[in-house]
Amino acid sequence: MNEVDNVGYLGIDVGSISTKGVVIDKDFRIIAKTYLRTQGQPIQSIKELLTKLSSQVDRKTKIFGAGTTGSARRLAGIMLQADIVKNEIIAHAIAASYFHPDASTVIEIGGQDSKIIILRDGIPVDFAMNTVCAAGTGSFLDHQATRLGIPIEEFGGRALQAKNRVNIAGRCTVFAESDMIHKAQLGIATEDIISGLCDAIVRNYLNAVAKGKEIKPLILFQGGVAANIGVRKAFERALEQEIIVPDHFLVMGAIGAAILAQEATDSKKTRFAGFEIADIPFQSRAFECEGCPNRCEVIETLKEEVIIDRYGDRCGKWSEL
Repeated sequence: MNEVDNVGYLGIDVGSISTKGVVIDKDFRIIAKTYLRTQGQPIQSIKELLTKLSSQVDRKTKIFGAGTTGSARRLAGIMLQADIVKNEIIAHAIAASYFHPDASTVIEIGGQDSKIIILRDGIPVDFAMNTVCAAGTGSFLDHQATRLGIPIEEFGGRALQAKNRVNIAGRCTVFAESDMIHKAQLGIATEDIISGLCDAIVRNYLNAVAKGKEIKPLILFQGGVAANIGVRKAFERALEQEIIVPDHFLVMGAIGAAILAQEATDSKKTRFAGFEIADIPFQSRAFECEGCPNRCEVIETLKEEVIIDRYGDRCGKWSEL
């Protein structure tokens, strides 16, 4: 096999709850894929992700491009020396359009936020995000599953066993939990409560995130919550449309970043520092600048105790390394 057949493109999506990574070949086929929890340590999770991906990739495979996305995309980009750093909207839209060219709507619900992307002819024309409240996100579902003593993997299936429709307040995490406790004290079946919670999550999403958006089929459901069949069925009931969960729903952002990396390099030399950076010490720290009344919080990234990136200052005093 010649060198051109051993080409790979790396994509990493680092969020507050999970860190996802893929390596795709020149035809966008996935040759390595990893998903793990960030656990409040993005640097460590990025390094662990690189180690796991490296173990899945043939030694003859050469990475010709690297891209990052997610809430910690800048940090990941600096560590990897990525060729491109893009926001989650673009990354998810790119991946959705590749796997489903006729997609018109992307519903994405992750660990701490949710978003909607409106596509027309494969181009994102509108979007909205909810990052203020965690109600209806993956972390909220994890918490409720723990409170009910049910493994999160069984949550969706239990919702499908519901015999009755129960209304659960879903606009706020505190109110939802209080309402669930109240319904349980009334003797309402756990399956009915879980199903009501799935309906509440969908209702909250449609009112807070998708309000005013033209939701047209084909509709894709991406992100960690897409694994919950109860929430998917609740979306189908509310929208009266079929909801498609892509095969790689957990890592669509990472796939989009990898596709963008291929477009960014286009046979040019990559900046990617190599999987070996998993063994290099990195550190992030913050300090408050006292140079003016703004008192900006400046974030520094260090590689082997050498500052390689600064950001957060409004005037550029610190970020201009």
